[in-house]
Amino acid sequence: MNSVNDEKPRIILEEYKTSRNLPSEPTVLNEPFSIKNFKKKFRIVIVRKENDELEFDLIGLHPYLANTFRRIMLSEVPSMAIEKVFIHNNTSIIQDEVLAHRLGLIPLKADPRLFEYKDASSTNTENDSLEFELKIKCSYNKESNKKESSRVEDMYKNNNVYSKHIKWIPIGEQQKERFKEIDVGPIDSDILIAKMRPGHELDIKMVAVKGTGKDHAKFSPVATAFYRMMPDIKLIKEVTGESAYKLQNCFSPGVITVKEEENGRKIAVINNPRYDIGSRNVYRYDDLKDAVIMTKIQNHFIFTIESVGALKPEDIFKEAVNSLRSKCASLLEELNL
Repeated sequence: MNSVNDEKPRIILEEYKTSRNLPSEPTVLNEPFSIKNFKKKFRIVIVRKENDELEFDLIGLHPYLANTFRRIMLSEVPSMAIEKVFIHNNTSIIQDEVLAHRLGLIPLKADPRLFEYKDASSTNTENDSLEFELKIKCSYNKESNKKESSRVEDMYKNNNVYSKHIKWIPIGEQQKERFKEIDVGPIDSDILIAKMRPGHELDIKMVAVKGTGKDHAKFSPVATAFYRMMPDIKLIKEVTGESAYKLQNCFSPGVITVKEEENGRKIAVINNPRYDIGSRNVYRYDDLKDAVIMTKIQNHFIFTIESVGALKPEDIFKEAVNSLRSKCASLLEELNL
C-alpha cells in the first residue's frame, strides 16, 4: 500500500494515517535549489477562468513558495478602499460608526497601480486619493399611481440606499481628465448600505486611499485565495457491478465513472482525480479499501483566486510575484552592504 511507482513526491492517504513515498531521485522538496532545475520542472497551467475567478496549477514548486504567494495576495497586494468618512448628517437608524464601517467595505473599481500611497500627514491629492459623496433623503412618493399600495417601493422615494448613490468628486482637473466615474466608483451598484423612511437623510463625504490587507481586510484585493495539493487516485484492481457504483459514491462527483462495456459488464474507471477531497470513505468497505491508492502530489498545487473586482485575478498573482521579487532584491541588497 505504501509503494507508488513514479518519482513524484507524494503523501499517501491510508485508513488511519498518512505516509510518504520515497522517490529514488531528488525532488524539489529536497534537492539543492538551482535556476536550471527550477526552469526545467516549473510549469503554470491555466485550468479555468470565469469572470473574477481563476483556477490554475502550479507544478514543480516547493510548498513554502505556494503559501508565500497566497499570503502576499491576501495581505500585501494593494487596493483602493474608503478610509475616512466625514458624516455631516445621518438621521437614519444606523449608528455613525456602523455606517462608516459598511462604507469602507464597499469594493471600488479604482486600479491601485495608478495611485501612490498616501502620507498620513499630507492633504488629499489627485495622485493618492479619491473623494466621494453620498447625499440622499427619503420622502413620501406623492407621484405614485398606486395610492392604496402598502409596498414601501410605492410609498417612499429613496427608501433603500445603494452603492450606486455614491458619487465621485474629482480632485483637480487632472484627475477629472484621467478617470471617469465608471472607472473609480463602486464595483457593484446594488450593495445595500441603509434602509430609510421619510425624514431620514444622509450627507456624507468619503476619502479612499491605497492600502494593503495587512492594514485592514477592506484593502485585500481578493475575496479568497487558496490552494490544495493535486489529488491522485489509482485503481489497483478491477471493481465491477454494484461495487463499481458503491466505489463511485465514495468520492466526489466526477472523480469515478462507471463504464459499461460491450458485453454489458459495468466497471469503475478513474475520470478526474482533481475533484477528490480526500474523504477516505472507501475505507468503510472491506471489499473496496484495497482497490485504490489515494495520494496527493506534494509539488503540484491547484490554486484558486477569486478577485473582489478591482484587479483581474491573473494581475493579482503577477503583483504577488513582483512583490516577492522586490523583497528578495531588498534582502540581497542589505546582505551586500
